[in-house]
Amino acid sequence: MTDIRYSISAEECERFDTPTLRNRFLVPGIFSGGSVRWTYLQDDRMMIGGCIPGKRVEITAEPELIGGRHLLERRELGIFNLGGPAIIEVGKTRNELERTEALYVGRTTEPVLAGSADANNPARLYLVSTPAHRSCPTARVRISDAQTVELGSAETCNRRTLRKYIFPGGTESCQLVMGFTTLHEGSAWNTMPCHTHLRRMETYLYFDAKEDAVVFHFMGRPNHTRHLVVRNEQAIISPPWSIHAGAGTAAYSFIWAMAGENQEFSDMDAVDMSAIA
Repeated sequence: MTDIRYSISAEECERFDTPTLRNRFLVPGIFSGGSVRWTYLQDDRMMIGGCIPGKRVEITAEPELIGGRHLLERRELGIFNLGGPAIIEVGKTRNELERTEALYVGRTTEPVLAGSADANNPARLYLVSTPAHRSCPTARVRISDAQTVELGSAETCNRRTLRKYIFPGGTESCQLVMGFTTLHEGSAWNTMPCHTHLRRMETYLYFDAKEDAVVFHFMGRPNHTRHLVVRNEQAIISPPWSIHAGAGTAAYSFIWAMAGENQEFSDMDAVDMSAIA
C-alpha cells in the first residue's frame, strides 16, 4: 500500500514530539523488496520509492494514485541505481545502468520495466516521480555527464563533491531536478550555512553511510530548528519552509531531488548563521 504524507505547516511541526516528527518526515524501508513501494508527498505531488528487482518488474502505481492507466501519462521519472547493474526497458528501448548512474524518463504511456543483470548482485533502484505538463526525452546519465562542483572546506568540516544530473543545461526535464553529493573523508556537514527555498520542496536519500554511523538531519524554520536521526538508505522530506542540513558521524552521500515552480539550482534563500536557533 502506498504511504501518503500530507502537507505539514511550520507551526504544526513545532508542536511534534520526536516519534511524530519521524512519522511525518522520515521515510525508512525504501528498498524493501522486489516490487515498487511508493511514498506519495502532497508537497508538489512528488513520489519517492524504490525496489530491488530480480526478475523484471513494472514501475507503476495504483490507478487511484496516478489518476489514469499509466504512471507516466502525466508524470516524469528519475531512476538512480545504488546497486548492481540494472536493465531498464522503456517500451522497446533497453537502457543499462551501472551504480550511481541514472535514467530520466519523460512522459509516456509505454511500460517501464526494471530488472537486474545479475540476480546475485541486484540493482537497488531509487525512484523519484513528479508531475509533468510537457514531454522530455528519455536519457541515461552517467557520472561523467554530470556537472560537478567542489564545495566547502576541511576547515568548516563540509568538503564535498556535488554532481548535477537532471537540471537545466544538463539532462532536460519538465520540473524534476536531481543529483547527488558525496562528502570527503573527515567532513561531516552536507551544507552550512543552510537555506530554504519557498518555490520548491526537496527530498534527501542518504546512502553509503557506514553501518554504525548516523546522520543528524536538521530541519524546521531557521529560528526553531529540529533534528532527526537518519541511517543508511533512509529518506527525508523537506517542505519548502524548512532548512535542510545534516551532520554525520562519518562521511556519507545523499541523493537530492527537487520539484516546484522553479528549476534553477541557485533559487534558494540563504539563512545567516546568526538567525539559526
